[in-house]
Amino acid sequence: MAVEVLLPKIGLTMQEGTIDEWLVPTGAVVTEGEALLRLATDKVDVDVEAEAGGLFHPVVPAGTTVPAGALIGWLLAEGERPPEGAGEPAGAVTSTTTVAPPVDRVGDRLLSSPNARRVAAAADVDLTVMRGTGPGGRIVSEDVEDHIAALAAPAGRASSPLVRKLAKERGIDLSEVNGTGPGGRIRRADLDAALPVPETTAPARSTEVIPLTGMRGTIARRMHASLQEMAQLTHGYEVRMDAVVSLRDRLKEEWSDSDLPVPSINDFLLKAAALALREHPLLNATVRENGIHLLDDIHLGFAVAVPGGLMVPVIEDAAELSLTRIAERTRALAEAARTGRISPAQLEGATFTVTSLGGYGVDFFTPVINPGNVAILGVGRLKDGVEWTDDKPLRTRVLTLSLTFDHRAVDGAPAAEYLRTLSELLSRPLRLLV
Repeated sequence: MAVEVLLPKIGLTMQEGTIDEWLVPTGAVVTEGEALLRLATDKVDVDVEAEAGGLFHPVVPAGTTVPAGALIGWLLAEGERPPEGAGEPAGAVTSTTTVAPPVDRVGDRLLSSPNARRVAAAADVDLTVMRGTGPGGRIVSEDVEDHIAALAAPAGRASSPLVRKLAKERGIDLSEVNGTGPGGRIRRADLDAALPVPETTAPARSTEVIPLTGMRGTIARRMHASLQEMAQLTHGYEVRMDAVVSLRDRLKEEWSDSDLPVPSINDFLLKAAALALREHPLLNATVRENGIHLLDDIHLGFAVAVPGGLMVPVIEDAAELSLTRIAERTRALAEAARTGRISPAQLEGATFTVTSLGGYGVDFFTPVINPGNVAILGVGRLKDGVEWTDDKPLRTRVLTLSLTFDHRAVDGAPAAEYLRTLSELLSRPLRLLV
């Protein structure tokens, strides 16, 4: 009996995944538990094992993006064939083509969508005289509407209100445009073709194309959506780090013979960021349709660069953890992220994020808020500063913090107060050891 192979849902937030690679060829004998495919999600890349045995028959090719739970293949018995009509699932997207849901058949040859048939029936027009522009020549509702408009307009002059509006804006005389739609209907593409081609230099050639799929594609979509949906503003704030640097040097010396992990500069910042959120709950919130929801838990995300993108592991209840425990967690989570062993659960639930580019020599930048949060803290490089005392220069250690916040939820003054509290905590770092 044929066994369906469905795209597994990896983590609570996964909506879709990309079949990066089929690990077995078509027709191969697969045993239960054998690695079947390499799956790329917005969080991680993982190998997916077969849940049963049989002869493998894929439904979609490698490189296809499909919704979680979609049919992607079959495991068949010897001599068995895939069920009739087994094809690409609804919503499947390859790297170059959007694949439509299984096509409906009218009569022996006509392909049309249900909505196209409804529109045609309501207008009493014959589908068999139309040319489909959908995938595989399928007739879609737009084709029917174009046909109806063509019947109602003078020959060769039919066009939609949008086309007429665009033609007016572009100064194009529709009487001089050749329509390529049904019945000579003028379409938007015909307007584009009617425009004079500007003289341009030859476009630069690309030697490599990086597909916007998997992790890279998800980062692109999420960051674009973040900037589209939020009113983001960034404060820059310089903080003194002399006390932190001095304390860390002492800990390295005193703990050299122990198993205690010496906290990094970022560990001190993570602990201080979490404690400051207790005093400024507006920064530890999320915006929903009915208002700004202040969150009880402080789960701190921290950005980790990995090949092909960025991951944000999450330290749960960060304000409740000691500095040494935070140091242990950041090392373990960062290592798991870089080696591909991190679980989806360890990448979910952040209420606030800290990201650092100090190791790359960056002083100030404008981090983009992770959707669902209202703020993100950027950390610049540790550098020398100067403070003047009695007309004498004093060398200091400073870095710049970049706080991006959602102005829908947080105003400039409360955001600045958060940075001030953070600076005060870093100026007395012994309190952070607890």
